[in-house]
Amino acid sequence: MIREHTFDGIEEYDKRLPNWWLATFYGAIAFWIGYWFYVEQAQIALSPEAAIELELSRIEAAKLAANSANLDDATLWQMSRNAVFVNAGRETFNSVCASCHLQSLKGVDEGGIGHNLVDDEWAHGGNPTDILAVINNGVLAKGMPAWGPVIGAKKTSEVIAYILSHHTEPAHEES
Repeated sequence: MIREHTFDGIEEYDKRLPNWWLATFYGAIAFWIGYWFYVEQAQIALSPEAAIELELSRIEAAKLAANSANLDDATLWQMSRNAVFVNAGRETFNSVCASCHLQSLKGVDEGGIGHNLVDDEWAHGGNPTDILAVINNGVLAKGMPAWGPVIGAKKTSEVIAYILSHHTEPAHEES
C-alpha cells in the first residue's frame, strides 16, 4: 500500500519497520538507560576524570619506581603523594609491620610494641632517608629486624611512602 502524500515526486510505502531494526533501536535505548544509571546515578564506575587521574598516578608511580635507585628525601616525599605507592605500601605495612606498629601506625601508644609512626617524635630521625635506613638496617637493640633485604627496595619505598602519607612535608627554606 502506498501513502497518499508525495514529496519531490517520491512515493513511499506504508510499511512497518523491520523487527530487527526496532530491536536494535530499543536495545540501544535500554543500554543507554542502564549505562546512565551505572555511571552517572549510582556512580559505581569511575568517572572519566577519576579514571584519567588514576592512570596518571600509575604513570607517575612507574616513573618514580624506575628512579628508586636514587632515593632521596624529595623523591620519597613525592612517592608519599602518589596513591598507587601509598596503597601498595599500606598492603605491605599491614602484612609486615602492623604486628608491632599496629594498623593505626600508633604502636606503643595503643598497646603495640613498635614506635608511634604518626606523631612528630622520631627516635632515629624523621627524614625519609632516616626512615629508609631504619627499615633497611633495622634497630636490633630495640628488637626491629632489618626488613630491607627481606621485602626489597620497591616495597621498602612503598612502606615509607605510606608512613609519610600520614605526615606533612616540612617547608623548605630557600636562601
